[in-house]
Amino acid sequence: MSADQLSAFIGNHTILVLAFVGLTIALIANEVSRFTQGYKLVSPAQLTQLINRENALVIDVSPFNDFEKAHIAGSKHIAMSQLDPENKSLAKARDLPIAVVCRSGMTAAGVAKRLVKAGFAKVFLLDGGIAAWQQADLPTARGKS
Repeated sequence: MSADQLSAFIGNHTILVLAFVGLTIALIANEVSRFTQGYKLVSPAQLTQLINRENALVIDVSPFNDFEKAHIAGSKHIAMSQLDPENKSLAKARDLPIAVVCRSGMTAAGVAKRLVKAGFAKVFLLDGGIAAWQQADLPTARGKS
């Protein structure tokens, strides 16, 4: 394809070319942000390994109603309004792996960013949240923990 043909194509299909360029930029920005976010996305199987092998602390930031219906056994519920990275119970776990979960993974991402910003070194986010955990047929607990 010559430069004249390329120029003609761009001129004839401006919207298509702009959409392609926009999507390419969005994809690149998304990938760059994944590397700079400071926490790591983990699958339910990887989270199971973190809990069993590295004694990871699992923090559930789901609304309390959702937490009572289903949560990962041994997880600690912390309401978003009460989440403070300088909290004494969290400060003790500063060097432990900390996995943040919520119903779908969206709310927990903001919490994971706050923990990384506060200096927690090993922060993980359950990709897909409790919904992914249940979809993987892993056990959940009910009620308060």
